[in-house]
Amino acid sequence: MDANHPTGHSNTLRSVYFREEHEILRAQVRRFVEQEVKPRAIAWEEQGFVPREVLRRMGELGFLGIRYPAQYGGSEMDTLATVVFAEELGRSTFSGFAITVLVHTDMASVHLFNGGSKVIHDRYMPDIVAGKTITAVAVTEPGAGSDVKAIRTTARRDGDHYVLNGAKTFITNGVYADLYFVAAKTEPSGRPSQSISMLMVEKGAPGFSIARELDKHGWRSSDTAELLFDDCRVPVGNLLGKEGRGFYAIVKNFQNERIALGAMAMGEAQAALEITLDWITQRKTFGTTLFDKQSVRQRLAMLATKVEAGRQLVHFAAFLDANGFDATREVSMVKAYCGELVNEVMYACVQFHGGMGFMRESTIERMARDARVQAIGGGATEVMLEEVAKRLRP
Repeated sequence: MDANHPTGHSNTLRSVYFREEHEILRAQVRRFVEQEVKPRAIAWEEQGFVPREVLRRMGELGFLGIRYPAQYGGSEMDTLATVVFAEELGRSTFSGFAITVLVHTDMASVHLFNGGSKVIHDRYMPDIVAGKTITAVAVTEPGAGSDVKAIRTTARRDGDHYVLNGAKTFITNGVYADLYFVAAKTEPSGRPSQSISMLMVEKGAPGFSIARELDKHGWRSSDTAELLFDDCRVPVGNLLGKEGRGFYAIVKNFQNERIALGAMAMGEAQAALEITLDWITQRKTFGTTLFDKQSVRQRLAMLATKVEAGRQLVHFAAFLDANGFDATREVSMVKAYCGELVNEVMYACVQFHGGMGFMRESTIERMARDARVQAIGGGATEVMLEEVAKRLRP
């Protein structure tokens, strides 16, 4: 298979969006996954987290700072680089590993970079890019997910501190992160969109605890937690951005987050199709291979077509975002379409594997479990379709 063209053929459309630097990044990430992830990641699934030395190694290779300034060890690349990175992590077949990394690079640390002062940047960004400091973002609560305005965690100003009270749940990297970026209401009586602020909380802060480590259906190698803040005192200097502007910071980064998740989902889907193609060209039933059966190969061909369409939608949305266009409509389409499509692909691939597809020893069984959350996390399909529907009329 051509390393520059992961689908195994020359894709002229890819050259419209991607430059040589993107394809170099793709080859580097793919090599890392093959050499350092796939041989070891089953153990990470069993232990429930990705070892720190792996994340530090990714930092040494420059993978954790592809969008950040060179002065902090970054590569100063664009949204299309995020797509390449997320696709290749998705192709690893270990989505718990992939989401551990992507939350750190594209969903959590961006809050510090976008809202932090130069003092905060200089203190934390080098270690974030190096993989020495791992980050998590804490927005979701037991009663508030995509509806960010409904969060109930509060941060009351008390002198030169905020006093933080509340709970967060389903927090990726929640157990082992070093820095947490927490959404809280700093003006509970104000308009919902103007009352939320983002605060940086360090692990070990008095009043902050990991209430519970969560046990999940998929993404087994990703540590996930419930967090508790009980009169947790946070220095005023840890405010990210302006007070009351946290809602807009969260919504702004939803775009990047959803592009990354869409790309990751298409990487997963492509890997599943490749694994399944290999299986059905060898597995024989009633004297012929499964691929010799027209219904099987045509269904696989249609799924491959849909995945290619999904990938092109992801690439187009990333291109718009990288060039400063409002891509909310396209990004919402990406999240809705790709989150559903990866599950359609996994369902068919498990079916084509027959009984082996139901066994824990098979890669496709793990991938099917991992894919289920793609239609939920980062904006459920139903929420995304409402965003698209709002923009159907001129």
